[in-house]
Amino acid sequence: MTRAQLDKQPHEVAAMFDRTARRYDLVNDVISFGQVRYWRKAVAAAVDAGPGEVVLDLGAGTGTSTDSFTTLGARAIASDFSLGMLQTGVRRHGGNALSGPGIPFVAGDAMRLPFADDSFDAVTISVALRNVHDTPVALREMLRVTKPGGRLVIMEFSHVTVKSFDLFYREYLMRMLPKVAKVLGSNDDSYEYLAESIRDWPDQPSLASIIQEAGWERVAWRNLSLGIVAMHRGFKPAS
Repeated sequence: MTRAQLDKQPHEVAAMFDRTARRYDLVNDVISFGQVRYWRKAVAAAVDAGPGEVVLDLGAGTGTSTDSFTTLGARAIASDFSLGMLQTGVRRHGGNALSGPGIPFVAGDAMRLPFADDSFDAVTISVALRNVHDTPVALREMLRVTKPGGRLVIMEFSHVTVKSFDLFYREYLMRMLPKVAKVLGSNDDSYEYLAESIRDWPDQPSLASIIQEAGWERVAWRNLSLGIVAMHRGFKPAS
């Protein structure tokens, strides 16, 4: 077994990302034509974490996204259930064990977060919620560890809003993306899973409803790159 299936058993998904960790950031940059950098900036702006605030970056992988939350003086924790991704991130950040300079790396499953209630001013997860076995359970866990009034920002692959472009995009996902990953020395089977999981994922309004049903309020979304990804935001009730 070199890839996870769409039932997203945690051990299968974690093992798949362990195998892709070394080339993960490079492949993401190439297959997105550099758009992933724009997406990260958009998420950081939406999180808008300032001095004294603490951000949980779930599905953080190698911690590339986590760095962007500390530029305004906030503290951020990178968490992922793939030890291979975390270890790669620690090495790239020049840290020892599971800590890099200024960024702790914590192993954790989104469905059973190893953090106390009301710990974070903001929780964010980028292109990783789609890989969780039980989305509503994970969203309720994120709610639990967020402080009252705190915010959630999700960036996830979504449904393209322009029909003519959608035809091209689906062809790219299913046929070209795994081939590009293979050329770059990554696990092409993992990117077959990526393509299939994107096609299987709820559209923007459906995900907003799932987030709201998990207990978040004032849920809204914004499309990026014609809906290739969508950024959803919500808030934990203040009381």
